[in-house]
Amino acid sequence: MPQQTTGPTRVRHIVLWLTVAAYMITYMDRVVISSAVPVIQKEFGFTLVTVGWILAAFRWGYALFQIPGGWLGDRIGPRRALTLIVTWWSLFTSVTALAWNAGSMAVFRFLFGVGEAGAFPIATRSLSRWMLPTERGYAQGLTHAGSRLGAALTPPLVVFLILAYGWRTPFFVFGLLGLVWAAVWFVYYRDTPEEHASVNAAERELIQTSLGGRRPPRSKSVPWRAILSSGTLWRLSAMYALYGYCISVYLDWFPKYLHDHRGFDLKQMGFYAALPLLAGTLGDLAGGWSSDHIAKRTGNLKVARRSVAILGFLIAAGGILLATITSDPRTCVAYTCVGVFGLELTVGVSWAIPLDIGGDFAGSVSAVMNTFGNIGGAVSPALLAYLVRGYGWDVPFFVAAALCAIAAALFTGIDASDRIEAGPAGRPAVAPSGGVT
Repeated sequence: MPQQTTGPTRVRHIVLWLTVAAYMITYMDRVVISSAVPVIQKEFGFTLVTVGWILAAFRWGYALFQIPGGWLGDRIGPRRALTLIVTWWSLFTSVTALAWNAGSMAVFRFLFGVGEAGAFPIATRSLSRWMLPTERGYAQGLTHAGSRLGAALTPPLVVFLILAYGWRTPFFVFGLLGLVWAAVWFVYYRDTPEEHASVNAAERELIQTSLGGRRPPRSKSVPWRAILSSGTLWRLSAMYALYGYCISVYLDWFPKYLHDHRGFDLKQMGFYAALPLLAGTLGDLAGGWSSDHIAKRTGNLKVARRSVAILGFLIAAGGILLATITSDPRTCVAYTCVGVFGLELTVGVSWAIPLDIGGDFAGSVSAVMNTFGNIGGAVSPALLAYLVRGYGWDVPFFVAAALCAIAAALFTGIDASDRIEAGPAGRPAVAPSGGVT
């Protein structure tokens, strides 16, 4: 009787969907307070400036702890690290409801940001030993699409809970959701396919072969000298700072722009402001998928990553420019959807590259990139306000379009095949050609 061959299991896909759920929870927990601000402000009597500082506390905690968060994932492994930080930020999501004044709420939001800071770098690291190189772009696009979709779906649920049970209830509900996810992750996930009982020999072989047979022992030491010597990483980080600036323009200011400059009333504003975010969700999915498709067809990872990202930034620059110069408000929204779609087309590619070049140290590599992205995002709100005050609403969007064009130019120098390797004493390993491998 002929022996039946068993195809590879798909545990790596379950790992991916668990990671997508984590990304959704990160953005859900961020958006809870935004939807609850009017009620919180009324109860405590906070001024708008006070609310601004409370919201900024999250950004500072998030930006300052990107690299420590990524280091933690590389140091103790993503199974324990993600369990720890999701538990941490979920507790502080719930504790926000116990704040008694502005100072306590700002501290709780800062500590919430400290926990969330490691989410994307560690989640990126969690996929480094699981996803095939030709699946990485799709995986990163899917995870980031999940985050954007989570942000879009959360406000109606928060408003419903506030109306039914008060503003504190959503913080407890979403905090509990994170704790449930952390428990499921710790029980199911393993740091390597070899450690997972549900992975069969065929899937292990598929993953090992696709990674070139690389199964080095997990290092306790992160090779920071090698990481910080990577020219590709620095160009990637500069590009992502420009992306962070541009996407923050739309996350922070687009609703007010529609209301104040384009003449939409509040109800119209809420509807039309959501459309670019939904278009961006599609961009996240399309960018990662198309990059992986090109990689499979050509076998050239550098071309696959560059071509999609450059195209995305050029589409973004054109869409933003057309949206700014048109006089019709609805046409402006339509072009903005094109621009944000292009902008998000680059995200899956950007987050796939730390996996491509970082390997087991993808958490630390992506943390450096995301630190710069969040610096760009932190600069954006205040600078835009000054530009509007001095020059009107058009100039900030002209600036964003120009930054997208610069980001496209930066991507021409980003090589996804330029792997970061640690030699003796953390020195970069030099390839026979004389280049850094």
